[in-house]
Amino acid sequence: MQVAVVTFDGFNELDSFIAAALINRCRKDGLEAFITTPTPVVTSMNGVEVTGQRPMEFVPEADAVLIGSGVRTRDVVADDRLLARLPLDPERQLVGAQCSGALVLARLGLLGSMPACTDSKSRPYVEAEGVTVLDTPFHAEGNIATAGGCLASQYLGTWVITRFLGTEAARGVLDYVAPVGENEETVERALRAVMPAAVR
Repeated sequence: MQVAVVTFDGFNELDSFIAAALINRCRKDGLEAFITTPTPVVTSMNGVEVTGQRPMEFVPEADAVLIGSGVRTRDVVADDRLLARLPLDPERQLVGAQCSGALVLARLGLLGSMPACTDSKSRPYVEAEGVTVLDTPFHAEGNIATAGGCLASQYLGTWVITRFLGTEAARGVLDYVAPVGENEETVERALRAVMPAAVR
């Protein structure tokens, strides 16, 4: 099971790396995430250069695709050639978006009447696409999920793990990465956020 964490130039490190890191704690169970980029190297909003692990051509092969956010998402959605490199298929893939990544899903026509989560700066642009924005950190319907707020990327990671490997696998990962002394609180908060949508 392979996950493409789509990461554009100007990306938010928290969005791409947190979800990928959580998912990659499940490699021994056959679930692995790859930073997937439109160019060999992308630069984050804070100037961190990252070499992509997979090119965009990997997206159709992936079992799940998470669209990260960043300061150049509006440039992404204005680029028809770039959007054409995202042939997402929620019928056979899990598709998630973090913060301004919801704008990408909206522009691709994948949200339909589904409400979405995003960050406060991206909200007006997502709403301009006719999407209702929720004041919650995570929302999923079927195989599509959105998360709002940088640290909500843990919920996207939890959602993917739960959908592919089950609740106990997600619980184990979250318990390991939780702040010391806050294990139970961290685990339960994340599972509460995703469980209504995470059960097949």
